[in-house]
Amino acid sequence: MRVSSLFAVAALGLAGSLAFAAEPEQVIRKTLQDMQPNLPIESIAASPMAGLYQVQLKGGRLLYASADGQFVMQGNLYQIKDGKPSNLTELAETRAVAKTIDAIPASELVVFSPRQPKTHVTVFTDTDCPYCQKLHREVAELNRLGIEVRYAAFPRQGIGSPGYKELVNVWCAKDRREAMNEAKSGDKLPEAQCENPVAKQFALGQMIGVQGTPAIILANGQMIPGYQPASQLAEAALKAQAAVD
Repeated sequence: MRVSSLFAVAALGLAGSLAFAAEPEQVIRKTLQDMQPNLPIESIAASPMAGLYQVQLKGGRLLYASADGQFVMQGNLYQIKDGKPSNLTELAETRAVAKTIDAIPASELVVFSPRQPKTHVTVFTDTDCPYCQKLHREVAELNRLGIEVRYAAFPRQGIGSPGYKELVNVWCAKDRREAMNEAKSGDKLPEAQCENPVAKQFALGQMIGVQGTPAIILANGQMIPGYQPASQLAEAALKAQAAVD
């Protein structure tokens, strides 16, 4: 056997050894990235179920994979304890959403806060959707009930749409809260330009699964898609905060 052939055989053996020695996290990551190079993988770790690995994607979604990366699935993983099912997937996804939302700097939001907030909700909003306007009319009541309202921008008709431009006008106004009040009342705002987070927040909303407005994110990461009356929303928000505490 030639020397070059010996090196080839040795190289194959080494590659096999490395593949065998590779951690499941590395194998799974390579398999998924070979399949979809732009898949936004945040972390890979063992799931509560033996032999199954949990792939956390940016924005909150979860995938599950076998240790060798040959089997991948998307769906809910339940744990049955004392005869009661617990949705572990939903719990992990909402925690990830909460972490993502909490990372938004307050300076990039439009915040309506009571003196002593008990909890908060983050609302992905447009200015001209009727239910966004209806919810905004109840912000004062939400504040009275101890709920801080944080607005993030979600121009539901897309970047460059009239709704997008109006949200830019809000975020670039000298007084964002007053501009939001005016926009939600149907008033036309003066055109304004500045560095703003509207496009970034729109992309973030899409990443966590926002499909329409208003989309309300509670402190525990739970999403409420659509309008809820102030009393009902405050009750849900306080319950979510209790779960976090």
